[in-house]
Amino acid sequence: MYVKQLSVFIENREGRMEKVTETLAKNNINIVCISLADTSEYGMLRMIVSDPEEGKRVLKEEGFSAMLTDVVGVKLPHYFGALNKLTREMSALGLNIEYMYAFTSGGDNASIIIKSSDNVKALDAVKNAGLSLVVPEEAYSL
Repeated sequence: MYVKQLSVFIENREGRMEKVTETLAKNNINIVCISLADTSEYGMLRMIVSDPEEGKRVLKEEGFSAMLTDVVGVKLPHYFGALNKLTREMSALGLNIEYMYAFTSGGDNASIIIKSSDNVKALDAVKNAGLSLVVPEEAYSL
């Protein structure tokens, strides 16, 4: 089961992040977690939001290049080596981790979002590591 990530390609210039967040706020779309990677000219904004489809629609209406990507959400217990268990399983399955970012989900777990070279195998790695998935309903409502 995958989580829909809202990805937005934005110019690296003053006011662009503000416009993205303003657009989402005006449309009652909550940002659950966010990651921004940049170069000198552009940025790739990745977000888990409360309503991914609507988020994509409203951002496109404002002229942003927005798309949805399937990613894997994993509940990661707070103990030494938990992430290593997962990365070891992913490596054993020949997976490349393209990117990853974390967020808190309260309680005994943190959560991570992973985009890998093969999401189907990534689900197997999560299971093999004895970890649980973050289901979409949980991700969009945190």
